[in-house]
Amino acid sequence: MQERFQAIIKRRLQGETEKNPPLFPWETQLVEYPDCVEEQSLGLVPVWGWTVHQSKLNLPIPLPEKVFWQLLEKCQVLLTSSVPLGAKLVQVVESMFPSDAQAINDLAGLVLRSSYRSADTLSAMPNIESDYFDLLPRQQMALSLMAAKQLLENLTLPISSTQPLLERQWLTTVGTLSIRVELWSLGTSTKLTVQGDLPTPGILQLQGNHPQQTVTSVISEMPIIELQIDQIQPTYTLTVEFPELDQQPLLLAIQVKI
Repeated sequence: MQERFQAIIKRRLQGETEKNPPLFPWETQLVEYPDCVEEQSLGLVPVWGWTVHQSKLNLPIPLPEKVFWQLLEKCQVLLTSSVPLGAKLVQVVESMFPSDAQAINDLAGLVLRSSYRSADTLSAMPNIESDYFDLLPRQQMALSLMAAKQLLENLTLPISSTQPLLERQWLTTVGTLSIRVELWSLGTSTKLTVQGDLPTPGILQLQGNHPQQTVTSVISEMPIIELQIDQIQPTYTLTVEFPELDQQPLLLAIQVKI
């Protein structure tokens, strides 16, 4: 008798639940959810597609993705600044360690010296662990400064009349971005050409100091843009945008010397 009573109660509760399903805490009414997320909606979520390039840096241990992304953002902001490299390194890292300004300055000087440029130096430090957050604060600073220095170098494309051609690669989560920059001398005028071999359709934009010194490509996997230069300026900004990969574009600096 007791088992039959429990079976009746169970069927009645199931019936009530099917008629009036319970709501999640965040719901005010019943909502139908799709079985899977469409690819188009995934493109609206920041996936940090540029951060996979960290594998190309010469570091003894990997940085956490959020730390690398923070360094990358800071480096791009300071990329075209005229301040010396050492000052750039300090400005990139100081916000991560706001109470250790003097230590950052001291380590930045060491990172710039030939004896401290190799990742082997950090490996030789005592108590080195395999995780960034297990490091001592001074070790975290050193690792961050070394990554910032290499990022600034990776994001800078120097060309000149004696070396008018440069190719640079940047890893993404969908493949390798290849950029080819060339400087052309056409009599009294100069032309800057940028060609991209993109792993996914994207847009290139080349910009000088003035609005008229801006050219933008259409969405393509192999865009080419050309900029006629009337008066040479030392630095041009190249923006690479992948709308389907990352909400944030990648900024590079083309340094021109004649």
